[in-house]
Amino acid sequence: MLINIAVIITGYLFGSVASAIVVCRLAGLGDPRAGGSGNPGATNVLRLYGKKAAAATLAGDVLKGLLPVLLAVWLKLPHLAVALTGLAAFAGHLYPVFFGFRGGKGVATFIGVLFGTYWLLGMAFVITWALVAAVSRYSSLSALTAAALVPVYTWLLLPEIAYIAGFVVMAALLYWRHR
Repeated sequence: MLINIAVIITGYLFGSVASAIVVCRLAGLGDPRAGGSGNPGATNVLRLYGKKAAAATLAGDVLKGLLPVLLAVWLKLPHLAVALTGLAAFAGHLYPVFFGFRGGKGVATFIGVLFGTYWLLGMAFVITWALVAAVSRYSSLSALTAAALVPVYTWLLLPEIAYIAGFVVMAALLYWRHR
């Protein structure tokens, strides 16, 4: 039980590392929250500072969702603990303790959580996102559509109530952050 709690807390702390802010500071760039959309995420970093900084931010945001979940899976924690670890990493991205609880929208971290939980769920999200983006040319619409379908994909591919419930909560929070 104690290990479950420790891994969930670790997930939140991983999620709380704002990749956009860290990448921009290391590269000698400005704070991404001070320009563009004000969002500390890869899309805003792309607008403000270019492809290299955005790619590094995207990688960091995916990894902070992926690594804690992989740790929970590797430790063979129960499904509920794995799902809560992913939710904690996602919540850490949205409300990071290290950056005044002002975080991003969570799309890349959600993708990392999905890949860590079951790689086919991550692929389903990415493929859905790409198809909607190809048609609509809107990243936000693509992310919202993919997020809305994740509980369905989970029900079909990994019918475990802990994951379905966790992903419903994450999708709802992702919608909330895109309002």
